[in-house]
Amino acid sequence: MGRSMKLYRPLPLPSKPSLWKKENNALKRNGYQLSGALTILEARKEASSFLAEAGVKDPESNAELLLRHVLGLEGAKYLLALRDPFPSGSKQAWEAAVNRKAAGEPAQYIIGEQEFYGLTFKVTPAVLIPRPETELLVEQIARLGDLLWPGGAPQAADIGTGSGAIAAALAHLRPAWRVTASDISPEALAVAQDNVQRLGLSVRFKQGNLLEPFAGEPLDIVVSNPPYIPADTIAELQPEVRDYEPRGALDGGPDGLYPYRVMMQQLALLPQPPKLIGFELGMGQAAAVADMLRAAGHWREILTIPDLAGIDRHVIGRA
Repeated sequence: MGRSMKLYRPLPLPSKPSLWKKENNALKRNGYQLSGALTILEARKEASSFLAEAGVKDPESNAELLLRHVLGLEGAKYLLALRDPFPSGSKQAWEAAVNRKAAGEPAQYIIGEQEFYGLTFKVTPAVLIPRPETELLVEQIARLGDLLWPGGAPQAADIGTGSGAIAAALAHLRPAWRVTASDISPEALAVAQDNVQRLGLSVRFKQGNLLEPFAGEPLDIVVSNPPYIPADTIAELQPEVRDYEPRGALDGGPDGLYPYRVMMQQLALLPQPPKLIGFELGMGQAAAVADMLRAAGHWREILTIPDLAGIDRHVIGRA
């Protein structure tokens, strides 16, 4: 699942050991505290050092992401402000953000948002943080949908929508498509509805377990990024995922394949199988999910799509 955030490479800085080491033992005891009258640049470096000692991956990028959020500065405004004194009014929020990150909380939950397919999504602990590999699934569904319905308006369903990222991206890319999103979690649906409304997109919503809310409704396209982590391996996940992201969005049953089996059975609830179906899945699961689609016998072609690292992470069936 390898989730990531949009981060920026910090500017190279001259080393100032006295700044970064000052009262280091106190920082460890009491959590991160901004030490003295630092510039914004120096505060970022100090926080990066603290996060590194706390075992945070990519400490410099995380420190910069949090700093941009706390100061409300982006792009050129942020770069021009780097040598300004750190604003005293932001000290408390800055220290709180750095300490939350040092404790393991995902930066996306701290800042409350994540970018996906060029759109900014609100994220809370009620939803999984959208990952860049899922953008590849959206791209393939949009491409293959155009081949099956050139200029048309297929009915598409995003199953287990979470933050609404897949549904919103499809509605953004293909405004003519009729997109519906479902989730079993009312809390997740509230986040997804808020995202879609804020983005000004047209998406319907249904609550329920996987395909159940669509019983009797014709669907041309089904796409889903369901829970796929084997239950007994969740404890081995990195703490950011294991301790903060919703377990219901992670736990795929004993072998991680339970949601896919259920959806294959639930296809009988639809008037006819969708002509296009696409899943995201975990490492090592592509062959098993592809076999499920072949066994169903509804699609003439089964495609396996690799992620950015070349690992097969998506399986698509098309009629």
